[in-house]
Amino acid sequence: MNFNMNIPGLKDCQVIKVEERKGEILLYVEMERKPHLCPNCGQLIDKVHDYRWQKVQHLKWFERMTYIWYKRRRYACACGKRFSEKNPFVKRYQRTSIEWNQAVSVCAIKGKTFKEVGDVYGTSSTTIMRRFDQIAQTEIKQVESLPRVIAIDEYKGDTREGKYQLIIADGITKQPLDILPNRNKKTIKDYLQRHGHHVQVVIMDMSPSFKAAVRSALGNPVIVADRFHFCRYIYWGINRVRRRIQQQFHDYDRKKCKRKRYIFYKPQNTLTEND
Repeated sequence: MNFNMNIPGLKDCQVIKVEERKGEILLYVEMERKPHLCPNCGQLIDKVHDYRWQKVQHLKWFERMTYIWYKRRRYACACGKRFSEKNPFVKRYQRTSIEWNQAVSVCAIKGKTFKEVGDVYGTSSTTIMRRFDQIAQTEIKQVESLPRVIAIDEYKGDTREGKYQLIIADGITKQPLDILPNRNKKTIKDYLQRHGHHVQVVIMDMSPSFKAAVRSALGNPVIVADRFHFCRYIYWGINRVRRRIQQQFHDYDRKKCKRKRYIFYKPQNTLTEND
């Protein structure tokens, strides 16, 4: 094997040896010896104090788990300071390489599940969840004031705060703005009182508790029922009428009407002569 090739993430390292052991690939690397500045006194130091082996998890090679065995060099300064050399592939106090951390950060966002990402990168799902939370903290922006038109809806999240959460989005751009920990009337009311001074239109489903919370917090805004829930109530009403009328039919006609109930939901311009 050509040990002088440029390995992604290890370009400035010297690969001493490559082993395959029990289905794992082990890369033994070290840095070129060169003077370093003492972080304590700022002097240029070239005196080596000792060497220590450090195991670092790296990205897979050929679908095999890969580990870097780094021969870490420590320098000793005349001021008494002991410090490790600089390297381009692992940060201080880390057991995973920089390349590994970058790949996990991307897949934690775009992956299907935390467990699946953990299995691919040889770690636990809780580690992937922690990485996801770290990224989320940098992206979350505190909402100061809600726009003129907002949309609210519940969804099942199963978090520590409760089984259902409430999402608030911009009614024009459809961009998510904030997520409330639960869908309780008091939680919605308190949030809208703090941030909803400019809200004039609220798009939501036909939940009585949502309507009561919005009315209590914002006074008398325009409440728009979303099309899905509005149409669903119409379909439910049509279905109740159909079932009531069908009870008067002969068994043959009743079963035939039941099989053809989709006709009642078709637009008028799409109906055929048989319909």
